[in-house]
Amino acid sequence: MKNFKRFFVFFCAIFLLVSCSKKESSTSSSVNNNLPIKIVATSESYKELFDKFTSETGIKTEMLSMSSGEVLSKLRAEGNKSSADLWFGGGIDAFMAAKDDGLLKKVDFKDANRIDSRYKDKDNYYFSKGLTVVGFLLNNKIMKSKNLPYPETWDDLTDPIYKGEIIMSNPAISGTNYAALNGLLQTKKSEGWDYFTALNNNIAYYSRRGSDPKNKVIADEFAIGITYLDGTIDALLDDYDVTIVYPEDGIPYIPDGVAVFNNSDNGEGAAKFIEWLYSNDENMVLLSKIDKKTSIKVIVPSLKGVDLDYSTDMLMNEDLSLFGSQRESILSRFEEIASSKTT
Repeated sequence: MKNFKRFFVFFCAIFLLVSCSKKESSTSSSVNNNLPIKIVATSESYKELFDKFTSETGIKTEMLSMSSGEVLSKLRAEGNKSSADLWFGGGIDAFMAAKDDGLLKKVDFKDANRIDSRYKDKDNYYFSKGLTVVGFLLNNKIMKSKNLPYPETWDDLTDPIYKGEIIMSNPAISGTNYAALNGLLQTKKSEGWDYFTALNNNIAYYSRRGSDPKNKVIADEFAIGITYLDGTIDALLDDYDVTIVYPEDGIPYIPDGVAVFNNSDNGEGAAKFIEWLYSNDENMVLLSKIDKKTSIKVIVPSLKGVDLDYSTDMLMNEDLSLFGSQRESILSRFEEIASSKTT
């Protein structure tokens, strides 16, 4: 009888070990390493990060560069089946709208709690990888040749002297400038749309990509560009006669999103990438270097190896929850004002 009891205990232990092994195996095998992750990203510069993921996990990636507004339009057109797996970068407002439309996949992982709750979805449908801040880039040659005063605030930009001298990307396409528009409306409250109407009269036209204002200012096409500000903009000071302005009356900002598309071919692989990114400081440090900004430290306060290079005191007091819920109504009003712009 004693031997039988020993045998029974031994058998149960083996059974539990095998069961656990099978359970762990089934979890890891849910990711098909032979199926590449299809990624839509805001920049091709992320290839270095995706290549690191491939070298460490064996999961290949394919990347397509696209703005956040274009991604959201594509998602809605595709309906219940997404042709891509991972969404990497772009304004969080588009991610909020995509979640509301049922276009994103929930991603739970242990280290999700490292992310500041203000910068991720409470149900883990999207996360942030940093903040994009918005300011002005000035072409010194044009400013001086036309005797234009250097603007220091958002209010300065409504001066009629700047009529036709300002370029801004379309907020319906660029998450960066949707952030600027929404942030200004929240800050100026009841006077927000009157302000934007005055600014609109000075804007030459609305470009299709967030990088266009920067590119056209350094190409001597415009005096002032309303643009994102980061290390890539700082680097322009070495090669171009430009001035960077952080507006004194507040800096609009928007978190940059990361999410997995719902009903995609390799959602499990995309979820694996998100876990891989946020579970290792080395990966986030590399991301910070590629983005040329340190705001990942705001998103993951415990991150080591990145120090914030600016004070957050000048950031506008924004209610991020409104960025998604107000998107359609704000863009509709924007289109109405922009299409009737005086010439």
